[in-house]
Amino acid sequence: MGRVAAWPSRSRGSLAGMDLNHYRFRSRWVLPAAPDAVYQVLEDVPGYPLWWREVREVVRTSEMEGLLRFRSLLPYDLRVTARLRRQDPAARLLEAALDGDLVGSLVWRVGAACGGARVDFDQEVRVTSRTMRLLAVPGRPLFRANHALMMRSGRAGLVRLLAGAKPV
Repeated sequence: MGRVAAWPSRSRGSLAGMDLNHYRFRSRWVLPAAPDAVYQVLEDVPGYPLWWREVREVVRTSEMEGLLRFRSLLPYDLRVTARLRRQDPAARLLEAALDGDLVGSLVWRVGAACGGARVDFDQEVRVTSRTMRLLAVPGRPLFRANHALMMRSGRAGLVRLLAGAKPV
């Protein structure tokens, strides 16, 4: 017999026990560049808008914290405060806590790959933006696709930057 889909609970924002305001994103980029060079670009968060077109603005508020504004295809800006929790150049690891429209964490890990670098990005967040929470059910596939496009664009921009091409 086929599975019966449950309707989302309006009070909890869930579908069959799944929190529709919780997202886990994982991306892997293989880049034709030295791992240390890639790590150096990723640790320079204020420089992201130079190569990643969806990162519209970064305002450093302290040595360990900054405000970021980003937008991909959907006509909606997300604003987060990112606070550096761990920066380990020897391990090529960056970890940040996020607050604002998204609450959670993200991790960048850079390692060696055949002929270049492998970048692993992990992000686990809860959406706090009222608009996104109201659109949790119909918008979820769009939000995930939007994030995938943003990551694809980020990879392309980073490749261009590392190749010495003109940034975005």
